[in-house]
Amino acid sequence: MSERVTNWAGNIVFGARALHHPASVDEVRELVARGGPLRVLGSGHSFNRMADTSGDLLSLAGLPRLTEVSADRRSVRVDGGIKYGELAVRLDALGLALHNTASLPHISVAGAVATATHGSGVRNANLATAVSGLEFIDGRGDLVVLDRSHPDLAGAVVGLGALGVVTALTLDVVPAFSLRQYVYDNVPRASIESSLSEMLADGYSVSLFTDWSGLDANMAWLKRTAPMSGEWFGARPADGPRHPVPGMPAQNSTDQSGEPGPWHTRLPHFRMEFTPSAGAELQSEWHVAATDGLAAIDAVASIRARVASVLQVCEIRAIAADELWLSPNYERDSIALHFTWIADTEAVEPVVAEIESVLAPLHARPHWGKVFTSGGESLRAEWPRFGDFAKLVERYDPDGVFRNPWLEAVLG
Repeated sequence: MSERVTNWAGNIVFGARALHHPASVDEVRELVARGGPLRVLGSGHSFNRMADTSGDLLSLAGLPRLTEVSADRRSVRVDGGIKYGELAVRLDALGLALHNTASLPHISVAGAVATATHGSGVRNANLATAVSGLEFIDGRGDLVVLDRSHPDLAGAVVGLGALGVVTALTLDVVPAFSLRQYVYDNVPRASIESSLSEMLADGYSVSLFTDWSGLDANMAWLKRTAPMSGEWFGARPADGPRHPVPGMPAQNSTDQSGEPGPWHTRLPHFRMEFTPSAGAELQSEWHVAATDGLAAIDAVASIRARVASVLQVCEIRAIAADELWLSPNYERDSIALHFTWIADTEAVEPVVAEIESVLAPLHARPHWGKVFTSGGESLRAEWPRFGDFAKLVERYDPDGVFRNPWLEAVLG
């Protein structure tokens, strides 16, 4: 491959022999028909080698944009290359919305769905749960169309790129709505200890941020339908706009004034017009049962000096349970601890392993697109339907067209 292709953070340099930009579904089928190895590259916001290959990389960014709203206005069919920020603007203009978004609107819909990426909110399941239909080119080059009446859909949605090339998705939508965003500084540890569940439920979406330099949280970000004023669980209103990462420019963040605005301008933490061209960071994330949220915070606190030494910021948020086989939130309401690390793999990976060790008794499940070191049976044992997913992979990709070393290690 003549061009040097990296992920967003730059910690992964892809080893593909070629990068393809098909402009139609027929071109995708032709590329798959040539045989593997082949992997799909989304927006490049994964921090591990799940998209890497020694064969061909395929980007769907060149597919024609597709936003077909159903007659009942309850769903929209989109192409496999569209990003959430693009889709949000299109939907809002039609008076429609998604139930949730990730903190970064620059990521591709198909990539986020395939890894069970999420926003937050105790009543909000992850982004993949909006999928009511999936269209992909399987390892034989055939177009597969699944909907909620098909027993394979729950296994195929969070597919890790293992079943095929997702060319289109159908997503549930809701009427467009407005939200307000508020930021509070210095959330006391005592309040977290006594009221974590109440805190995370006190808004459409709530995030706590900490740098683990102490036991208090540095900030709370609340996205709400109703106005609020005064202190919040002992935290005081921020005296100006903030960025989740200390020291970064606040103008890149979404409006925090408490004024109502369209859903897609409040749910993400970052503005779509701020395009991240380089990410001097690594990321990891683990999900535990909501009932174990405080125990998980305490577990990380037990090694917080080690964590803080390589950390930029940690975000704590809630996600509702779902029925998707490889979702970290499968059959359990969850609390996720998301870590934005410094851009130093050698320094970060030993700390990642320590976090995995202290969270292991809580059956923590990692985010598939982030940095984690666990593998083998200990990893697969955390998903009750993992064996069924492996059978789906064999059925839809019997010749291993979409296999790579990362996927082999995950599948076992």
